[in-house]
Amino acid sequence: MFFPQFRARRIRGKEVFRNMVRETSLSTNDLIYPMFSAFGQGIRKEVSSMPGIYQQSIEYIVEEAQEAHELGIPAVLLFGIPETKDAVGSDAYSDTGIIQETIRELKKKVPGLAVITDVCMCEYTDHGHCGIIKNGDVDNDATLELLAKEALSHARAGADMVAPSDMMDGRIAAIRNILDESGYTHIPVMSYAVKYASGYYGPFREAAESTPQFGDRRSYQMDPANRLEALREAQMDVEEGADIIMVKPGLPYLDIVREMRNEFNLPVAVYNVSGEYSMIKAAGKMGWIDEDRVIMETMISFKRAGADLILTYHAKEAAKLLHKGYEAARATRCGCP
Repeated sequence: MFFPQFRARRIRGKEVFRNMVRETSLSTNDLIYPMFSAFGQGIRKEVSSMPGIYQQSIEYIVEEAQEAHELGIPAVLLFGIPETKDAVGSDAYSDTGIIQETIRELKKKVPGLAVITDVCMCEYTDHGHCGIIKNGDVDNDATLELLAKEALSHARAGADMVAPSDMMDGRIAAIRNILDESGYTHIPVMSYAVKYASGYYGPFREAAESTPQFGDRRSYQMDPANRLEALREAQMDVEEGADIIMVKPGLPYLDIVREMRNEFNLPVAVYNVSGEYSMIKAAGKMGWIDEDRVIMETMISFKRAGADLILTYHAKEAAKLLHKGYEAARATRCGCP
């Protein structure tokens, strides 16, 4: 029987060789853990569609953030659930808003943890859209001023990085300008540069209480069918001063993650969104998949596609698995004996 000179299985045959030639690696330094901070005290309410994820008052946010930090996760991303909402999302840029107070407490109690803040209006508006409504749609330019004010208030409270997720045209420049003019030239901006109008956000909207009260977000979030538009969006944000560019969602858009990696020399982040998380949790609960293995395979897929950073609700689980020795090869190997 004829065999080719190259046999791929020669290298696969021993664990030591597999480790030596592994092309993609995952570490806790790659992970960012999203958290939902709720106004009040004594609040720890599990999100029904996201098992293991909670709306939490500040004291519990601090407690879980400390746990994440001890697992080696370097950063958290904060979303806020305010006491009251209004048409202009005033809690978003209030110096005493829920996120501003959470930042201060985290920096005091977990100083080694990087605090990144979501900059958007949808969690704070009574209509659930990402900006000021005029004539039934979000007014782009009127919203920019409020987003800039929100980012500045986060920086003043002690945020280490701001992450605008609104998808308004020109918001990176507006935020970069106000930060620089106010003496916060050192604060980086992680732009949700490529954010699609996705059906994978459903569980998040429960968690953040941000479901639009009318219409949808397709006038400002991207059409899932578009690839070239993603490059234009990212290029605009890079030119306006973004320090990191993000793709959201993750798994359905791995091709776009690779496009970002090939096209730009900035760090690339990917958001492993709520719907992706919930599907894995549901399938794991039903016994249809090996949940730990699929979590790690998913994380590796983001790194292999070109992501430097992964925002994921699986961050604590992935960190624990990494500490237990669940490397990429173990997560993706054949289940055969």
